Amino acid sequence: MELSRRICLVRLWLLLLSFLLGFSAGSAIHWTEQEGKEIWDYVTVRKDAHMFWWLYYATNPCKNFSELPLVMWLQGGPGGSSTGFGNFEEIGPLDTQLNPRNTTWLQWASLLFVDNPVGTGFSYVNTTDAYAKDLNTVASDMMVLLKSFFDCHEEFQTVPFYIFSESYGGKMAAGISLELYKAIQEGTIKCNFSGVALGDSWISLGHSVLSWGPYLYSMSLLDNQGLAEVSDIAEQVLNAVNKGFYKEATQLWAKAEMIIEKNTDGVNFYNILTKSTPESAMESSLEFIWSPLESGWPQTRRAPPTSASGALGLKVRLCQRHVRHLQGDALSQLMNGPIKKKLKIIPEDISWGAQSSYVFISMEGDFMKPAIDIVDKLLAAGVNVTVYNGQLDLIVDTMGQESWLQKLKWPQLSKFNQLKWKALYTDPKSSETSAFVKTYENLAFYWILKAGHMVPSDQGEMALKMMRMVTEQE
Repeated sequence: MELSRRICLVRLWLLLLSFLLGFSAGSAIHWTEQEGKEIWDYVTVRKDAHMFWWLYYATNPCKNFSELPLVMWLQGGPGGSSTGFGNFEEIGPLDTQLNPRNTTWLQWASLLFVDNPVGTGFSYVNTTDAYAKDLNTVASDMMVLLKSFFDCHEEFQTVPFYIFSESYGGKMAAGISLELYKAIQEGTIKCNFSGVALGDSWISLGHSVLSWGPYLYSMSLLDNQGLAEVSDIAEQVLNAVNKGFYKEATQLWAKAEMIIEKNTDGVNFYNILTKSTPESAMESSLEFIWSPLESGWPQTRRAPPTSASGALGLKVRLCQRHVRHLQGDALSQLMNGPIKKKLKIIPEDISWGAQSSYVFISMEGDFMKPAIDIVDKLLAAGVNVTVYNGQLDLIVDTMGQESWLQKLKWPQLSKFNQLKWKALYTDPKSSETSAFVKTYENLAFYWILKAGHMVPSDQGEMALKMMRMVTEQE
């Protein structure tokens, strides 16, 4: 048994080494492509709208990829790149320095990274009319891509297929999952859809905003006066959402963030134990490219400063905070340098992340629309739904997630609530708790300790363990 384990470990490191060498020599890159360990392509999902995907076949040394699940990862933003951030910063085989990642999910699943909505990452549009403006379009586009993928790669049609997501990717994952379920029932897409995982997800930001004040106050990051200010603007946000004034709610959301930033001395919305990057540094390093496709929008390489007045200034500020952190300088240089050269199919005039600001702003009217009803429909259809959240996240804090969960009309919710959670440990020899979990029928909730918004980045071992539990491998 011990010999078998050692052989598996040696094979695993050899496989990881082959990935690493694939970036250092052209012949090695072709070798991995010929071996079928990685494939990638574009799918034209609509006229002038082209979506990029990148697949890694599972590298478990003891099992064939067909014995393991296929996981599709969806990033947030909207405008965050799965093939970039999710791949190199969170769960892919290599990090941004092209070093092997010990906690890569590739050990236990094939990984499909998709740059969505169109315009994200290496995905691109030829005209601004092609940007998605709502969740329905996002889901519809993904149906075109998934149909193309499973039709062309029949070896994955019977493999358990899971969608994992993060942040706004969670809202997109919910909408995509419901449309995928329908497509499978109608027979238009052939795949073994087995569940969706919503990580720190944007299901109902109204509930999150309402909980920001109490959460920060309980963590000694707001005083009484600050709590009152945050609570007041939060009520305005929720009122606008309840009335269906979603664009107004988006602007109020931006103001709420500014009030919190002022009262907390710049708390980081993605991990409350750290501070946000100073605005001056953000502005100086900002690399968003405001495309000249749209008349009336800035046509310089830099976005307007955060002090810009009016609705556009608020949008830019939101865009900087919620997309910029997914496009760090090191990652941008990697994606537009060695990775673009490796992939070979990226059009010469397309830069990774260059259209992301448009993706974000085009979805403005969709930001604050709750998607609780979609989760209800998934549960009613029998789809396995997992919700997981980082303890230190603010933008989509756990209190807010628990709050919208209680709004579900799922008949089994009361029984779910009656259950006691179970402690989880990444190290069986340690008494340190890594997470808690509660599961009833087709709903599961994971409380991930010591993690912020990006759970796999902050707590890689626990994220890997969770993925294995969700995909029934542990």
